[in-house]
Formats: sequence, structure tokens, C-alpha cells
Amino acid sequence: MSLTPLSRKLTPEDAAHLLRRTSFGAPEAQIRALTGQDARQAVRKLLAFGDARAPGNPFDPSQAATPGAGIQLTRAGWLFEMLYGPHPLREKLALTWSNHFVIGTDKVRNIPALTQYLNLLRVHAAPTDFAAFALAVAQSPAMLDYLDNDKNKKGKPNENFSRELLELFTTGIGHYTEDDVREGARALTGWTYEGGRGNDNFLQAPHFVFQRERHDAGQKAYLGRSGNLGGEDIVRLAASHPQTAAFVSRKLHRAFVADTPDEGSVTASAETWRRTKGDVRTVLEELLSSEAFYSSRAAIIRSPVEFIVGAVRALGGPGLGAKQIINLTQTAGRMGQLLLQPETVKGWDGGREWINDSTLLTRMQVAAALTLGKTAPELKEAPDSLALLGSERGLLRAALDGLNARQRTYLTFISPEFQLA
Repeated sequence: MSLTPLSRKLTPEDAAHLLRRTSFGAPEAQIRALTGQDARQAVRKLLAFGDARAPGNPFDPSQAATPGAGIQLTRAGWLFEMLYGPHPLREKLALTWSNHFVIGTDKVRNIPALTQYLNLLRVHAAPTDFAAFALAVAQSPAMLDYLDNDKNKKGKPNENFSRELLELFTTGIGHYTEDDVREGARALTGWTYEGGRGNDNFLQAPHFVFQRERHDAGQKAYLGRSGNLGGEDIVRLAASHPQTAAFVSRKLHRAFVADTPDEGSVTASAETWRRTKGDVRTVLEELLSSEAFYSSRAAIIRSPVEFIVGAVRALGGPGLGAKQIINLTQTAGRMGQLLLQPETVKGWDGGREWINDSTLLTRMQVAAALTLGKTAPELKEAPDSLALLGSERGLLRAALDGLNARQRTYLTFISPEFQLA
């Protein structure tokens, strides 16, 4: 069973919905350009992203004087790419994967390691082979450091990464045993990295190494398979497990369809995942052009980063100063989403967790800074309701008639409708 494809051509509201979910938002002209297109073809174009980056990114973490400064510049550089980059879906997927294959800058403070990690998320944003993606992340110095596999050696196995590989990155709880965790840790012994250790070397690039003398080469039994299994075998067995299809598909539905996904739709995506042997690009293409996707409106509470980027993109991407962008990364952190620093290894919970009295007040302050403040971008006309709310028929539009452009845009940004995608 596959998801039922959308049968009609994209209406203006369909196009707005697609861009709100996949590109953080877009101005009216981009929405109108998609109107009338076939849904699957439109999604294929969005997924056909390359390596191009936003021109003029002012943030260069390699020039940082301290690890803390480098981390701040890395965050700001990523936010700049989300705000102005040519491939917002790539960045939205990178943000989604950063909440799946979690690392944290409380521990990972080497700047090239963070850059390598972010680049991995971009290169594999819509992978045709999830197992290969998982292996690349598992061997990244950032992940080796964050979950302590660099300390995993024969005779003294460290189980941190082995456990999270199963619990959080692949099958999910309930589909493995403690023996699988222990045997996986044995197979992963000897995986470590060289270079870039310590604060004095925070700009030195680390690289993955396999230290054979630290590896446990004995027989192992893992997820129903036995043999002289190594680290690559363990990651591929976990990533290719049938339950991984459902576990990760549910996360994709939460990112793009609804905070509380329909389990029937998740099952359909999982079946496509298994049929294509972990081709996430095909799963996404089917999902983002389905009836299930287009029938789910206002079902996701925008995260702090999505709220900020959505507002700026709806305004047409006006240029913000470097200091403003750094401040926005910090503000997103105060609202509960500090880039590259989820609160725990399981990532941000999202949904209703994004909203409380304090974070709503901060959203109002961000909206005011972008529309009413002294440093707010020039705004001669308010963005169209289609760009702001994804609808041409909203009641809010009529209620705001008579106000100037800045007032209308501010009140729309703080409305409940804008908090949802």
C-alpha cells in the first residue's frame, strides 16, 4: 500500500501549503509560480537540490578566536543559509536530521567537526540509501565524540553509541535486546578519530580512524545475525531493520505532515521505505505529493527556528545585519531551539512543547523587531495573505483592513494561524 497521490493540479493554497512545510515559507511570487503544476513534479524540483549556498554569508567559523565564538558563528552561518539559501528544503531536512542524529555543542566543540557534521546532513538530506547515511554519521568525529565511541575498545566496551543507534536512530525501543546493545558495542570497538582534541586544537580538522588493535574481532550475535561482525555490519543491520522503516518514517511525518501523525499514513510510508530498501528520497517524494500531505493543514506548530525563518522568507528575504542574525540564533535558543544543541540526545520533542507564556512573548518580540522596530526591514506593502497564512480566504485578512503594512504584518506574525504550518 502506498500513499494516495494528489489528483488535482496545485491550487494557490496547495502551493502555499507545500512551501510553508518544505521551505519555511515563501513570498507570493514563488507560490504563484507553483500554481497549476503537478504535485509530484513540483516536489521533484524541490528535491533536486545541489551544493549551492547563499551568497555573501558573513559568518566564517574557521576565523574564530575561541571554541565558543566558533560555535556561535557556525549557528549563525546555518541560520543565514536557512534564511537566504537557494535550497530551503535541503536546510529543512538538515534541521530535521539534526533532531534525529543528535549531537550537542555542550560536548562537541571542535569547529571543523561541526562543519563536517552539517555538511553530512546536507549531502544526505534526501538520501537514496538510509543505511549509507547512518554509516557516514556514525563515523563522523562529531558523533564519535558526542556518544563516546572514540573511547570504545576491546575489553572495555562503551555502550553509549550502540544503545542510541538502536533506541533513537534506527529501530526504536522494543525491537532489540540488551544483548544486542552489548554485542553492538563490541563490534564498534576500535572506531575513533584523530586530530582536533582539546580546546587548543579546536580549529584542527579531525578524521575517522579504525584502530585494529582496539577492536574485538570475536564472534558476535546481533539482531538475529551471527558472525565476525564489525562496526559497518552493525550500523547496516540496524539501519536496514524492518522496524527502522516505521520509526524514521514517523519522524518524517512529524516534520512535514502533523505533530500527531496518522498511523495508517506512516505505515504506508514505511512500506515504501521497505520496498525501496531505505530510499528516503522516494519516501519523501511520495509523501509530499500525497492526499495525506495536502489534507493536513495547520497541523504542525512551527518550531522557533521555523517561525523566524518563515517570517523572513514571507517578507521576501530582506537583508538582515550580521548582528541581527546572531541575535536571532540566540533568541531561538531562548525559545527552546538552540541550533546544534538539543536538550538531550533524543532531540527536541516539538509540538506543544514549543509553546508557553514565555516563548509566546518572545515570538511577539521577534515579530515586532521584524516589522515595527527601528532596525526592521523596509516594508512598503504587507505580504499577501497567501504568503503569510497560506490562504486567500482567511477571516484575519478582513479584520486587519485599515491598518498600515507594518501593523498588519506584525499582527499576522503573532496570530495563532502563523504559528501553525
